[in-house]
Amino acid sequence: MNLISLSIQRPIAVIAVVFMVLLFGYVALQRIPIQMAPDVRQPVIIVETFWPGSAPAEVEREIVNRQEDVLKGLEGVRSMESRSRTGRSEVTLEFSAGQNMDRALLLVANRLDRVTGYPLEADEPILKTSGTDDNAIAWFLLTREAGNDRDMITYGDFLEDVVQERIERIDGISGVNIFGETEREMRIVVDADRLAQFRLTVPDVVNRIRAANASISGGDIDEGKRSYVVRTEGDINAPEQVRDIVLRSEVDLGDGRIGRVTVGDIAEVYLSYKTARAVAHKFDERAMAFNMTRAQGANVLETMAQVHEAVAELSGGVLKEVGLKVQNVFDETVYINSAIRLVQQNIIIGGMLAAGILLLFLRSWRPTLVISLAIPVSVIGSFVAMAVLGRSLNVISLAGIAFAVGMVVDAAIVVLENIYRLRQNGMSREEAAYRGAAEVWPAVLVSALTTVMVFIPILLMELEVGQLFRDIAVAISVSVLLSLLVSITLIPALSNRLLVGNFDRGKILKIPLVDGFSRGFTAFWIGFTRQVVRSKLLALLVVALITGVSIASTIVFQPKLDYLPTGNRNFVFGFVQPPAGYNLNTVNDLTEKIAERTRKDWVTEPGVIPEPGDPPKFERFMRVAFNGRAFIGGTSADPNRVRDLIPIMQGAAFQEPGTFAFVFQPSLFGRSVGGGRGIDVDISGPELDTIFGVGQQAFFKLNSLLSPTDGHRTRPLPALT
Repeated sequence: MNLISLSIQRPIAVIAVVFMVLLFGYVALQRIPIQMAPDVRQPVIIVETFWPGSAPAEVEREIVNRQEDVLKGLEGVRSMESRSRTGRSEVTLEFSAGQNMDRALLLVANRLDRVTGYPLEADEPILKTSGTDDNAIAWFLLTREAGNDRDMITYGDFLEDVVQERIERIDGISGVNIFGETEREMRIVVDADRLAQFRLTVPDVVNRIRAANASISGGDIDEGKRSYVVRTEGDINAPEQVRDIVLRSEVDLGDGRIGRVTVGDIAEVYLSYKTARAVAHKFDERAMAFNMTRAQGANVLETMAQVHEAVAELSGGVLKEVGLKVQNVFDETVYINSAIRLVQQNIIIGGMLAAGILLLFLRSWRPTLVISLAIPVSVIGSFVAMAVLGRSLNVISLAGIAFAVGMVVDAAIVVLENIYRLRQNGMSREEAAYRGAAEVWPAVLVSALTTVMVFIPILLMELEVGQLFRDIAVAISVSVLLSLLVSITLIPALSNRLLVGNFDRGKILKIPLVDGFSRGFTAFWIGFTRQVVRSKLLALLVVALITGVSIASTIVFQPKLDYLPTGNRNFVFGFVQPPAGYNLNTVNDLTEKIAERTRKDWVTEPGVIPEPGDPPKFERFMRVAFNGRAFIGGTSADPNRVRDLIPIMQGAAFQEPGTFAFVFQPSLFGRSVGGGRGIDVDISGPELDTIFGVGQQAFFKLNSLLSPTDGHRTRPLPALT
């Protein structure tokens, strides 16, 4: 007994299996991670090291060269590239496709532990991987409440100890990054005259403080039955302890008194804050920003619900007590929910249209109902396979599900149409159900397998493109295979029970307009086919015409080629490159001037959308200044006019002498998926002065060829590589 016959004779069992598939699919849907894009892991590890106040040549000599010495020859490394900039360095390691990146990360960390002799002011190296889970799922801005005059930089420790700690405890959050904060430090301001008076030098002071700020083990002392561990406590925690450190002592030979010079005699000691690396503003308000990244495999919708709950708790509690307010400026779930709603609409509308077409041709609700059941069974059942295979629900897999809605009914239509034809020919229900499915199932099988085979290379590909489109391959392949099983089990079983009544062709419901068009079209097509079959010349002409029209249509209507669509993210972001050597305060003043030029385009009332003929308005405007560079960004009051803000921001920045701005609308998929449309031009040579001159010429040449007015951006990145 084959599967078709068994399904016809055991319809209750078939229905039970269908309900189990729907139940398991629903349960799987609750467990599948929901996120913006698939998890894409690029085989890249970045080693980032900060050394404040250092020149690129010093960074290369003291840090990069030592790191490269221990990292070269690392297993699986295809290439290693380093960049040395003012105050920081980056060493980028690219590994072979398919490399175990967790193991590679451990190997890199072990190798870096061998590096000794880092400069005292340099921070520990930071290891970063490149993947979609590195993208922030939300951004928040912190500003002061009205009447709060406390400097924003003094909130750095509070944010780390309270806000960061609270949000990092949420399941699904891998890390929280704070921008614009600074840490507390103890400052020792030496009086040069007093230093000279006591015949001391700055290195003398530094060495004495360093020696005093140490806890030293003194070994064990046995006394009677007991053994005691001796330890000298020397950790410095307060300015008073620093002031009391003795720098020099002498004995007066006349009276035998001992004279001491302490740090307090030659310096002023007090607690303060480190110089900020960045200064952030929202409109005119000083601000701090923080974002969060998700853990791999986390459900972004559930995670963000907990984040908003935690932020609301903080806003009504500790933040309110210290005079701060928080505002959400980016939330990835907005776009995820939009994509889910779009797919839901596609499934509903697509299913209704498919049912309507079937009803129009079959003129009976029973066969239409039978075929319509193939859509939910195949689509919902695919969630089980996605959960088992560890896939996520994202815009790529949702696109696959949307495509599958139209494909899963193909096999069911073929089988049911054959069963329906046999019933019209007078065959009994059971025999028509069996023979109708048995006659066409080989063709249906081949059709389904050819669809699946198209995606086999994607499923086996380890490169980024394979990881990216694996979800769409799984969604479509599983849905099509399930639709094959539905067509040879559920369709025959239901047809045997539902296709009852009179199937006389003469008694089918008549629709004169549709019937007349159908008869005319059928007669024309049959006549045309006869003529083509009888004449070889006409057949060749028809083939040539169809081929030519297809090629011409492809050329004329081919859309612009791109790796992934950028989407319509309500955010405009810009890099501002001021003249070389600008310090933080100067760059901050520059961004303030840029903001002032855009002030007329700021919204005056939140929530008010400009009229179609009015200029676009900034719902939010942000600026962040660093040493030698700056970022500007904004959101539109009208989400449909985001790109209209680009010329406003770019024009405001270009009015500054010697300043370049590169303003664009970021992709919804973030920086780690598909890279971008950029082309890197690396210039190398033996002499730095020559490279610098050639780089300037190349920049201006590219800027003239790829004009900013056409949407192109040419950005110089001076660094030692």
